[in-house]
Amino acid sequence: MTQSHPRISKAVIPAAGLGTRFLPATKATPKEMLPVVDKPAIQYVVEEAVAAGLDDVLMVTGRNKRPLEDHFDRNYELESALQKKGDAGRLAKVQESSDLATMHYVRQGDPKGLGHAVLCAAPHVGDEPFAVLLGDDLIDPRDPLLQRMVEVQEQGGGSVIALMEVAPEQIHLYGCAAVETTEDSDVVKVSGLVEKPDPADAPSNYAIIGRYVLDPHIFDILRKTEPGRGGEIQLTDALQQLAQDEKIGGPVHGVVFKGRRYDTGDRGDYLRAIVRLACEREDLGPDFRTWLRSYVAEEM
Repeated sequence: MTQSHPRISKAVIPAAGLGTRFLPATKATPKEMLPVVDKPAIQYVVEEAVAAGLDDVLMVTGRNKRPLEDHFDRNYELESALQKKGDAGRLAKVQESSDLATMHYVRQGDPKGLGHAVLCAAPHVGDEPFAVLLGDDLIDPRDPLLQRMVEVQEQGGGSVIALMEVAPEQIHLYGCAAVETTEDSDVVKVSGLVEKPDPADAPSNYAIIGRYVLDPHIFDILRKTEPGRGGEIQLTDALQQLAQDEKIGGPVHGVVFKGRRYDTGDRGDYLRAIVRLACEREDLGPDFRTWLRSYVAEEM
């Protein structure tokens, strides 16, 4: 894969979900605003996009998602109060989110699935390749998955999805890819995709995780895609068409990720993510790890 393709600059973050697995906490608070240690989950995702060079970010939102916009906007009253107190540290943290990227917002309206949410980005994206980042998957910044995906897309064109090997009995929880090896050890060619298959019918144990770099031809396919599993317009179904016919929008490749991923869409994994990240913080880690060891020893 040596051919050069246009540089990607835009990221799309679907954030219109209802967060029902976290009720009642998400009754009035968007799930994306739930804190992971001391920063909302959505900020980690935006920071990841920016680290990969994508500083034009479109967030696809819905009803009751106004706090997302407020978080990435200036809060002059709070900034003024912190400045008067001479609290430069907290002032910098408050200003950090508003200075991260150029943020845009569009409402999805009807919750018709991930494919429909991506389609809502078409007027903003236009005919450029773009990235899609799902907020439930937090990727450790020390494992630059998105940067690698952008690199693969710029070299080979088409679309690139993030894949992770999971236990066969867990594949029914994910979209699943049929793959072929390439000359790069961490890159596979995707020949087929299926959404949440029964383990007996799964073509592999390669699961799709929440990072995509997409060719803009995906929009034409999504406009014609009928509701699939769960009565929703599935992005996986549209990618399946791209994988079957390269003439539409180029090949579909997968980057096999073996780094650190934190799943904040599940309550148990959300708590584990907080513990793991807190333990690794220089300011919190030493005391927190000491307490955690003591707590575990007492409970065991």
